[in-house]
Amino acid sequence: MFKILIVEDNKNLQKLYSAILKSNGYSTFTADNGEEALSVLEAEHIDLLIADVMMPVMDGYELTEALRNSGSEIPIIMITAKGGQEAKRAGFLVGIDDYMTKPVDEEEMLLRIKALLRRSKIVAERKLEIGSTTLHYDSLTVDTDEGTLTLPKKEFYLLYKLLSYPGQIFTKNQLLDEIWGFESESDNTLNVHINRLRNKFENNKDFEITTVRGIGFKAIKK
Repeated sequence: MFKILIVEDNKNLQKLYSAILKSNGYSTFTADNGEEALSVLEAEHIDLLIADVMMPVMDGYELTEALRNSGSEIPIIMITAKGGQEAKRAGFLVGIDDYMTKPVDEEEMLLRIKALLRRSKIVAERKLEIGSTTLHYDSLTVDTDEGTLTLPKKEFYLLYKLLSYPGQIFTKNQLLDEIWGFESESDNTLNVHINRLRNKFENNKDFEITTVRGIGFKAIKK
């Protein structure tokens, strides 16, 4: 059972979030501020943290910064009444993984938690499973029903990125920036790598890579 820590100084919201999460199979812990949260994290293995921004003693930004500075990669969702890009930007700059504004939509919160826990598992295990297809990050290999295939580094990273977020559309610039970084590459380079992956996995029964005309690419589960 996944353990989630709710860091919120509003007791009513603490109880609400906790009830929602427990009814969906999660184990919950609560803290009134960042300092209390750190104490809980020292005593318990927590899989995900939900933190308010405005709290006494230590706020959500300070808590996130303290955790990231200590090397913690725990997934963090920040919830706040604040709106606008500036508050959102400040959260991502200190290291949050996701962001929601009050009043929180229950279904949206559960979906975001599920997605973050899945990504966290992928990062921790450095392995990604899509049906009977398994990608091994360290060895750059892909296991399928037809056998094991070792991919060139850029091809593997591109496939791993797309399959980590099935159904999500990535623009060409997003993929070029993440996979090739500051190297000078063109749309044509990306297209060549996409076509190579399609050829290599054209018979794969678990996924396919599709083009979203005028935008970019996405991987979808079959």
